[in-house]
Amino acid sequence: MKTAKFAIGQVVRHRLFPFRGIIFDVDPQFANTDEWYEAIPADVRPRKDQPFYHLLAENSETEYIAYVSEQNLLEDQSGEPVRHPQIKEMFDKKPDGRYEPKRQSKH
Repeated sequence: MKTAKFAIGQVVRHRLFPFRGIIFDVDPQFANTDEWYEAIPADVRPRKDQPFYHLLAENSETEYIAYVSEQNLLEDQSGEPVRHPQIKEMFDKKPDGRYEPKRQSKH
């Protein structure tokens, strides 16, 4: 199994489509439905044998959750903050611009 190239809290952008986001979960290899996978046009359909990432994603119009293959992600080096409304629930923003996962309180 391949080691994930990107980390939780990292800001990434899609290689082909105009969106970016913060990684909040990693699947070491494809773990979505076959229906979802088959809905992707064959000419841009990613391999299943790689890490896939859940993103708090945004484009110029809206915010949403995205599920993206590693081969289709690049590090976002814009330095721009991500505006997704769920960020504050999951991450603390550090002075240097990084997003750090919030600590879970244990009962």
